[in-house]
Amino acid sequence: MIDRDEIPDGIDPDDLIYGQNPDHKRPGWQEYFLQVMDTVATRANCDRGRAAAIIVKDKRIVATGYVGAPSGLPTCDEVGHLIKIAYDERGGQHKHCVRTTHAEANAIAQAAKHGTAIDGATIYIRMTPCLDCTKLLINAGIKHVVCRKRYHADHDSVKMLADAGVKLDVLSQEQETYDHMK
Repeated sequence: MIDRDEIPDGIDPDDLIYGQNPDHKRPGWQEYFLQVMDTVATRANCDRGRAAAIIVKDKRIVATGYVGAPSGLPTCDEVGHLIKIAYDERGGQHKHCVRTTHAEANAIAQAAKHGTAIDGATIYIRMTPCLDCTKLLINAGIKHVVCRKRYHADHDSVKMLADAGVKLDVLSQEQETYDHMK
């Protein structure tokens, strides 16, 4: 039964069907997939980037992945990071945890392991992909990349995606940072 006192102004109570909820705001597809991505990210086992990836084809999630150590091996959360230092062309020094596999690569591996075609799919990720993941995405046939933020070293990735004809939507120009790991 509808409680007539809880019906918003401007809505005729006689027009409502039992169970109808005119106040419910259903998310659009993009926001829905980003919310699912956030939930998958809670499985990540490296605090340097609790990120996830969702591969979607025809509005259906076909694979997921999160940042984590290879199956059966110790995780960063269990034994700590395996940090390596890389240097850029300007002499800058960057620390990378190499114990884990990136979310994008894990999502592609999951699709491959289960024989799921991802050619022509869209991937939803936290930040623009690193160069290695970019090459994997292109070779796997991903045609659209949607990410929330920028990765601090994404210049080559952005160019390579464009050169390969992969659509890139970056929702915020804010850069993902790892300040706690300096």
